[in-house]
Amino acid sequence: MVTDSHWPQSADDALAGPPPLPGFVGSSFSPLVAAVADGCLKPWFGEPPLQQGERTGIVLVSRTGDRASAEHVRAAVADGKRVGPLYFFQSVPNSVAGYVAARWGLRGPVVCLSPTTDARRTGLDQAALLIADGDADDVLVVLVEQAAAGDTAVALLVSGGDPS
Repeated sequence: MVTDSHWPQSADDALAGPPPLPGFVGSSFSPLVAAVADGCLKPWFGEPPLQQGERTGIVLVSRTGDRASAEHVRAAVADGKRVGPLYFFQSVPNSVAGYVAARWGLRGPVVCLSPTTDARRTGLDQAALLIADGDADDVLVVLVEQAAAGDTAVALLVSGGDPS
């Protein structure tokens, strides 16, 4: 592992939630991903975007996905209400992974996983595979979960096949 970032970092973070993310509404899922990605990448690479030639991939891992958006859509449909188009866009984890890739100029593959077992191990195994196959030099592994006890996210930047 090269560097990492966690959310929340303090009780204030947990109360306030992550900073808003333009184009993503009503859910903390995507803002969490963007916040930990920035927190992980900035110390290593500086300000976005990266220089040409960087082959950094993203592996986004969540066992439950964007629960808040899914619940909003489910409730709206059940009540016969119109669902706003942003909810369809943001309910796909690839949307925020693509946002992070575009913002940072990442030129590696984007993979989203929803494992039934150990999310961290699954993400690190996928990162090691992308590096070993030569698809990426570095991989940003983002683990994010929304839960009643509080939302959490971790970003890990791994390089050279050393996902420890």
